[in-house]
Amino acid sequence: MRLIRILVSLALAGGVAAAVGSAATASAPTNTGLPSIGGTMRDGQLLTAHNGAWTGSPTSFAYDWQRCDDQGGGCTAIAGATSKDYTASSADVGHRLRVQVTASNADGNGSATSRPTDVIRATGAAPANTRPPSLSGAAQQGATLRVDRGRGRWSGTTPIKYDYTWQRCDTSGNNCITFIAHDAGAVSYTLGVADVGHTMRVEVQATNTHGSSYVYTRPTAVVTAPTPPATSIAVARVSLPDRLVIDRVSFSPNPVRSRNTPIVARFHVADTNGLSVQGALVFALGLPYGWTYNPPEQPTDGSGWATITIQPTRNMPLVRGDLVLFVRARKPGDSLLAGVSTRRLVQEGIR
Repeated sequence: MRLIRILVSLALAGGVAAAVGSAATASAPTNTGLPSIGGTMRDGQLLTAHNGAWTGSPTSFAYDWQRCDDQGGGCTAIAGATSKDYTASSADVGHRLRVQVTASNADGNGSATSRPTDVIRATGAAPANTRPPSLSGAAQQGATLRVDRGRGRWSGTTPIKYDYTWQRCDTSGNNCITFIAHDAGAVSYTLGVADVGHTMRVEVQATNTHGSSYVYTRPTAVVTAPTPPATSIAVARVSLPDRLVIDRVSFSPNPVRSRNTPIVARFHVADTNGLSVQGALVFALGLPYGWTYNPPEQPTDGSGWATITIQPTRNMPLVRGDLVLFVRARKPGDSLLAGVSTRRLVQEGIR
């Protein structure tokens, strides 16, 4: 009987020891591998929290999703986001997300937080050029070049922002050097001295929340120096209140010493703005009447000069004095004494 009591006591003691040992090894969950987030990091996409690795055989998990800044800091809880899955929204675009996972068992709980995701992007497409931009304007110093319609045509999710980089290139359109970089307002540029002898092109860059791309305009023609101011004008472009002016005269020979030598008279015609006039008709009549033969009208050339050959008659006395010439310049089609015509008396010496 005593033996039985001893065996029972030993058995009970062992059971208590086993129970004490079991209680000593039980513990709350401890994380050994961080949680993670799976899915496509765009708004409207379903993201899933992966629990990570834990000790303590967790019996349940809880989730708290957090929205962070674009560097992964400044994280705050997203109201109502406590499920294993979370659908990214437009509020998350430009931010990173992370999830805190809490594992629980009968002995307690433990928490661990995932690393931040990549920045959440808006659903859509990066810009793509569908029609290259081009430059309008003359390739001449002082002229203004402009990017047509600002940028060409692009596809991609809006809004799209554009900026412009202007480059000065060699005569073949290569070896380009930037002188205006990524300026959103630089849709036009006035050519200067430094641009003469070069070609010009513009890089247009389009950017949205999904990325950016760029395209170049074709190079311009080689930039030339400015055209010198006009020095002549066609007579057809002279109209009232402007008039013709006979402003210069020359004779050869001068003075006249022989009736047998023709007089070559040259008359310069300008308008009242000082521009040489091309195509004016000039008439010269020697006075007194009968001292010279009357030559026909002659037109002024591109430099405004009309040349008229005047032949003296035997009636012209070879004594010291002057041959007077009545000179008229007119516009073809005008009446002789009206319109923009002009008249002048000039004289050449006789010796």
